[in-house]
Amino acid sequence: MSPLEILGAATGVLGVWLTAREKVWCWPVGLVNVAVYALVFREARLYADMGLQGVYFVLCLYGWWAWLRGGVAHGRLSVSRAPRTVLAACGAAAAVFAIGLGIFLASKTDAALPFWDAGTASFSLAAQFLQTRKWIENWVLWIAVDVVYVGIYVVKGLNLTAGLYALFLVLAGIGLASWRRSLA
Repeated sequence: MSPLEILGAATGVLGVWLTAREKVWCWPVGLVNVAVYALVFREARLYADMGLQGVYFVLCLYGWWAWLRGGVAHGRLSVSRAPRTVLAACGAAAAVFAIGLGIFLASKTDAALPFWDAGTASFSLAAQFLQTRKWIENWVLWIAVDVVYVGIYVVKGLNLTAGLYALFLVLAGIGLASWRRSLA
C-alpha cells in the first residue's frame, strides 16, 4: 500500500460521497482522484484503468460544467432517467470497446488481466457518462462494475483499493436510494 493509493482511496471516498449527496464539489475532488489513480494503475500494470483516468479527467470537467449549467435555461441539472436509446447505445458501445481493448491489451502489452481490465474500464466510462447527465441508471451500472473491480484489485494485491471499491458499492447503494428520492 503506497501513499498514492492511500490518497487515491481518500479522495475516491470523498468524491463518491459528494456525488451521492448531489454536491457539485464531487467533480473537483474527482479530478484529484483520477490524477492520483492514473499513477497507481500504471505501477500495477492495469493500463486500461490507467488510460481510463485520463478520460475520467475530461468527463469530470464536463460533469462539473453540466451539473452547474447543463440544465433547463443553463441552470443546475436535476436527477432524471436516461432515455432507453441512450442506455442501449452506452451498453453496445461499452461491449464493443471492451472486446477491442481487451484484444489489444492481450496482444500488444504485458497487461495483467487484460479482458477484465478492458471490460471494467469500458463499462465504467458508460457509468461515468450517465453520471455527468445526472441519470439515475449510473448507480446500477457502478454497482455492477464495482463488484468486478473488487475481485480484480484483490487479485492484484491492491487491498486498500479493493476495500475502497467495496465501500463504493455501499455508497452506490446510498446514491441510488438518495437519487430515487430526488427523482420522486
